[in-house]
Amino acid sequence: MNPDTLAPEQIQKHLHTKWLGQHFYYEESLDSTNNRAKALAQEGAAHGTVVLTEEQVSGKGRMGRGWVTPKGSSIAMTCILRPKFPPQRASMLTLLMGLSVAQACQRQYQLDAWIKWPNDIVVSGKKICGILTEMNAEAEEIHDVVIGVGINGNLTDFPENLRQKATSLQKELGQTILRAPLVAAVLETFEENYEKFCIQEDLSAFMETYNQILINRNRQVRVLKSGETLEGVAHGINSQGELLVEKQDQSMVHIYAGEVSVRGLDDYV
Repeated sequence: MNPDTLAPEQIQKHLHTKWLGQHFYYEESLDSTNNRAKALAQEGAAHGTVVLTEEQVSGKGRMGRGWVTPKGSSIAMTCILRPKFPPQRASMLTLLMGLSVAQACQRQYQLDAWIKWPNDIVVSGKKICGILTEMNAEAEEIHDVVIGVGINGNLTDFPENLRQKATSLQKELGQTILRAPLVAAVLETFEENYEKFCIQEDLSAFMETYNQILINRNRQVRVLKSGETLEGVAHGINSQGELLVEKQDQSMVHIYAGEVSVRGLDDYV
């Protein structure tokens, strides 16, 4: 068997979790791991089920953007969760997964990985990972949450419009990586962080660690939301995962991690 496959038996060689990844759904090619995960959740898939594919042909990013994963090149996976906490807490799971991916990259490769709020992981000023969280809920109850993770693993080239803002682990490390150990590391880290999160149902236990690797922190940012633009200095997140932005008049705005884009004044970060 190809040692770099994302087949469950390869990942399980490295995986040490209690519930996350105890059930895998794997296909060579999928349109979108999030789409398949949502369908499986509706069919009753267990809490902690993980969907993986070698090739994602119609992957989804935030704000309607696409995310294509060429065959055998990267990591496209989605975790199915069935939280007991209220729906308004779910947006923080995107930040929790972002932190988990950054920590896993740091531990596996000693990479200087940063978070670009709310859902990107950045290395050398370029995006290496994106996260998309989708929820199926009623007013007071979450039926399921799916968290999609796309990590640029062994990509060596990008479309011209992405070359200035995207990179891969192979490009940064100067060598091909094995993807299965990284999947295991991300799942183990997220499981640990998720269990801590569920105690207080907020990010108070993670604020210090998160803000230390928040690339937006203490920088001028431009926030784009619902056709409106806001500029100011980002001061990190609060316990609810909101980005605190100080405007020119010194007033502080709390930015909710919904359909919003945050970038530097002149470039991606």
